[in-house]
Amino acid sequence: MALALAPLPVEAGTVRIYVTNSAGDGIHVIDAATNRVVQVIKGIEAAHGIAFAPDASKVYVSDEADGTLDVFDRKTGAPIKKVPLSDHPNNIAITKDGGRVVVGIARDPGALDVIDTASLTRTNSIRVDGPLHNVYVTPDGKYVITGSIRTKTITVIDVATEQPVWELQLDRGIRPMAIEAGPDGATRRIFVQLSDFDGYAVVDFAARSEVARVGLPDPSAAFETDPRRAGAPSHGIGVAPDGRTLWVTSVPSNAVFVYSLQDLKLLGRVALPDLRLPGRGPIAAVPNWVTFTPDSKTVYISNSGLRSVSAIDTQAMKLIAVIPVGEVPKRINTLVIPENSERAATAPTPPRASLR
Repeated sequence: MALALAPLPVEAGTVRIYVTNSAGDGIHVIDAATNRVVQVIKGIEAAHGIAFAPDASKVYVSDEADGTLDVFDRKTGAPIKKVPLSDHPNNIAITKDGGRVVVGIARDPGALDVIDTASLTRTNSIRVDGPLHNVYVTPDGKYVITGSIRTKTITVIDVATEQPVWELQLDRGIRPMAIEAGPDGATRRIFVQLSDFDGYAVVDFAARSEVARVGLPDPSAAFETDPRRAGAPSHGIGVAPDGRTLWVTSVPSNAVFVYSLQDLKLLGRVALPDLRLPGRGPIAAVPNWVTFTPDSKTVYISNSGLRSVSAIDTQAMKLIAVIPVGEVPKRINTLVIPENSERAATAPTPPRASLR
C-alpha cells in the first residue's frame, strides 16, 4: 500500500480510534470523521491493551514482547519510556483522574500492576486469584474490575485503597466485559463473555452474583476460521455511550448482535465482512473488540482475521466502512482530543476506506 505524507489538523473534539496489531509492530490510528488511517505508531512488537492520558498527551500500551508498559507521545508517536512490569502483560486501563495505569498480568499467580503516570514507575502489584485477561475501571472511577480465564474469577478492586473488595467465580473462563452505569453513575451490571460460550453472562454488581445468561442466535451460515478461536466464540462486547444498546460480537456468526440495554431484547444483527477465495467457503473476519464514538453514532470492531476494522452506523445498523490496518488487530479504543490540544503531527494517510 502506497502511503503519502500530509499535514492533518486536529479540530476541537477530534475523535480518534486506536487499534493495536497483536501480530504486528505498530498501532493504527483512525480519524472517526473520515474513517481513514491518519497515523501509525511504530516500534512496538505485540502491542496489546491501549489507554490514554485524559489530556490526550500520551498513549499507554502494554507490550507483550518486552513485558513493559510503553508510553508514547500522542502527537508525534515518539516513544517516551518503557516501564518494566512484574511479568507478561495483557489488557490495561487508566484511572479516571489519569494518575494511574493498571495492567493485568497474564502469568501465574496473577496480579494487577499499578503504574504512576507522573513518575512512570510501577508502584504496586496487587495479588489476585489467577492470571488476568482483562481489566476495566468502572464509570464512576471507584473500582477496577478484572477477569481470569484460568480461575474463572472476577475480582473487584477498590481504586482508593488498591485492595480487592470482592470476588465472583463463574463456571467458565472470564473473557471481555462491558460495564453499565446506573442513573446515579454507580456500576449497575457487568456483561461478561465466557470461554466456550457464544453469548454473555449478566452480573448484578450490588448483589455480587450472576443473574442471567444470554446465548446469541445460531449462525445463519458456516464460516471458516482458525480452530484455535473455538474457545472464545464471542470475544468483543460494549455498552454504547448513550446507555441504550449493548453490542456483542460473534465469531461463528461473523456478525455483531445488538441488544436493548434496558431489557436485553435482541434488536438486530449486522453482518461483518468475509474473505472469499476460489474453491473455499467464506472465511470469517474473526471479530474482536468494540469501541464507539462518544455520540454513539458509530461503532468500530476489530476484524482480527482480515487485517481491518469495521465501522458501523449504529442507528441504521449498517456497515459503512472497512478500514485496512495491521496484522491481527484486536484491542481497540476511542480517544477524544480536547479543544485546546495542539495540532496533530504529520502522519501517513492511506486511501479512503471502502466497503468490500
